[in-house]
Amino acid sequence: MNTIDLSPLYRNSIGFDRMASLLDAALRNDPVSSGYPPYNIEALDENRYAITLAVAGFSERELTLSVENGVLAVRGEKAKDDSRKYLHQGIANRSFERKFNLAEYVEVTGADMANGLLTINLVKNIPEAMKPRTIAINQSDDSRSLSHESVQAA
Repeated sequence: MNTIDLSPLYRNSIGFDRMASLLDAALRNDPVSSGYPPYNIEALDENRYAITLAVAGFSERELTLSVENGVLAVRGEKAKDDSRKYLHQGIANRSFERKFNLAEYVEVTGADMANGLLTINLVKNIPEAMKPRTIAINQSDDSRSLSHESVQAA
């Protein structure tokens, strides 16, 4: 019951090859996605987005961002510090990996870190050839002669 039949969608759509795998991954109970670290996804305008992750306790050198095959991966590697002896340790200080599937033409433009928040900036750059355009409809000789004849008859 973890699969969805998308064949009706494919009858009217072209180029949505990744959609089935994205839906399957979203429905799968993945133990890797524990909810840590918490994050926000924000639409800044029509073509700009930001992902903000709460990475308190991590420095810039302990974080790695990479994009491969349309997937943005954010990794945090925390070194073990055995020199400290905690009576209570409530601050999550563990390594993590968080992945985000990027739509076509979405690119990472940069990342900033301030006050324990990592903000990743994204922009959707649609190539000019892929943008909507208007196609002119030319009249054929038959339609011009018909409209000319109807004007003479009136």
